[in-house]
Amino acid sequence: MGRTVRPFNQVMQAEYERWKKFRRALRKEDQTFFDDLFEHARLHVQAGAYASHPIALESIFMAILIEQQKMIRGLELQLQELRIRLDGDDQ
Repeated sequence: MGRTVRPFNQVMQAEYERWKKFRRALRKEDQTFFDDLFEHARLHVQAGAYASHPIALESIFMAILIEQQKMIRGLELQLQELRIRLDGDDQ
């Protein structure tokens, strides 16, 4: 018989629990950032389940990186728009 694969959201929660001591050692403001990272990873739970990597933390980190890349891209676009506005005001 085949093995039952644990739901990825449970795997992700287990990883969060495994990192709880690390989280507790962080300053209060950094604990919020830590929680935000895991929230970003939860946005991609379906991809993590589909990938079914033996090392779940790799999928979690990749999901976090994707969300951070989206934020960077958004900030780059905002910066570009501000530069265009400033250049327009100079003329």
